[in-house]
Amino acid sequence: MYLKEENKIWIATGKNGTQPLTMLPRMMNRHGLVTGATGTGKTTTIKVLAEAFSEMGTSVFMADIKGDVSGMCRPGEPSATINERVQSMGIKDFAFSAFPVRFFDVYGQKGIPVRTTVSSMGPLLLARILDLNPTQTGVLQIIFKFADDNGMLLLDFKDLRSIVQFAGDNAKSFTSEYGNVTAASVGAIQRSLLSLESAGADKFFGEPELDLSDWLIPDEYGRGVINILDCVTLFQNPLLYSTFLLWMLSELYEMLPEVGDLAQPKLVFFFDEAHLLFNSAPKALLQKVEQVIRLIRSKGVGIFFITQSPSDIPNTVLSQLSNKIQHALRAYTPNDQKAIKAAAASFRPNPEIDCESAISDLATGEVLLSVLDDAGAPGMIQRGFIVPPRCSFGVAEPELVDQITKSSPLYAKYYQSYDRYSAYEILQENAQRKAQQQELEALEAQRLKEQKQPAQPKSRSRSSSSPLEKALSSSMSQIGRSVSRELVRGLFGTYRK
Repeated sequence: MYLKEENKIWIATGKNGTQPLTMLPRMMNRHGLVTGATGTGKTTTIKVLAEAFSEMGTSVFMADIKGDVSGMCRPGEPSATINERVQSMGIKDFAFSAFPVRFFDVYGQKGIPVRTTVSSMGPLLLARILDLNPTQTGVLQIIFKFADDNGMLLLDFKDLRSIVQFAGDNAKSFTSEYGNVTAASVGAIQRSLLSLESAGADKFFGEPELDLSDWLIPDEYGRGVINILDCVTLFQNPLLYSTFLLWMLSELYEMLPEVGDLAQPKLVFFFDEAHLLFNSAPKALLQKVEQVIRLIRSKGVGIFFITQSPSDIPNTVLSQLSNKIQHALRAYTPNDQKAIKAAAASFRPNPEIDCESAISDLATGEVLLSVLDDAGAPGMIQRGFIVPPRCSFGVAEPELVDQITKSSPLYAKYYQSYDRYSAYEILQENAQRKAQQQELEALEAQRLKEQKQPAQPKSRSRSSSSPLEKALSSSMSQIGRSVSRELVRGLFGTYRK
């Protein structure tokens, strides 16, 4: 709940019911963490935060894994529990409300289609999706470098498949010019591409590519729009889900200008099941994630990670999450007990609260809260109940989601895919020309044989050309060459536009 007069977010009320526990909008780009066991109220907490950001004009992104945040497009309904909570907290003028929402879906079934290009994803993140080992990742980086050097944009899945096949067919030439490319590595990449395609990943590689600046467009009343990505299906492939979120984060980092500390953030991300972002991630990728999280706050972006325990987050990232909201954790195993101790140790102590015991005792909707104060220092831990959200607790009906989706101006911009000239077409044309040339040479040889004259060797005007240059010389257009000069890659290896 946004307190406009005080410029604060009312997130919870102290246990005695009289002390509002608030957060400062200008400290929200210092990132945050929402943790707790399943069923303890994390979804309610992020709804309350998202409502407040929307009210103050800040755009929001939410990954909806269980389908339970779609109801933010509808006002809530009165109940005895909510009425009692509102009265006990002394909330004045409480009114249920719907909030401006845009629905997105990688598969285009429950929202506006979300696409990116292979070139934009880059080799490092793509290797993570494909679950490649370091050697195979190196080969994929060579393939991307070759495409960049030769002005071949990799836009959709067939572009990627065709250039991997081309690399396999010309492995010796690649090895001599770029580095070792083995048939075994190319074969492993091809097998991984087949698995990724069967998971539906080919649907979000293509154009038109999502422009994340569209998420920053407010509604007609100046409220920040809550952009909800339906992840119910996407989450069935956790590696794909986590990598796609990392791509969005890297895109924002490359796209937004430096703005320093603002009175409130431009955009706030809520990453549910955040541990998946870091599971099995190679060290090089973790270093880049940590770097982006550290630097992106100066671009006016706040990130909230939602997971069960703080121990799910690497320490290098956890140290940058300054605003912490802890729901209950249950200690059923020795590992659970360690997680509770680790969670308690991450808070600034309060002599009035036994943090370790409190984490186990918290009721549903009750939290331990530690946020940054005016000076940017972590406040002492406080205990309270989350204020009730004003949107619906339920799930929006499919008909309502479809209606909201198709009425959005962004639907007309993104719903229809298109296929422009790129690597697949270049390589196809080259293969056709090569086949035609071979056919003409065979006919000429046959003609000379019939005339009983020896075929004269053709002169080679470019004897110094490499096999790769010869293979591509007939298909490299001026457009392709100009594109190659413009390809620049960012921290994650993503294509900087």
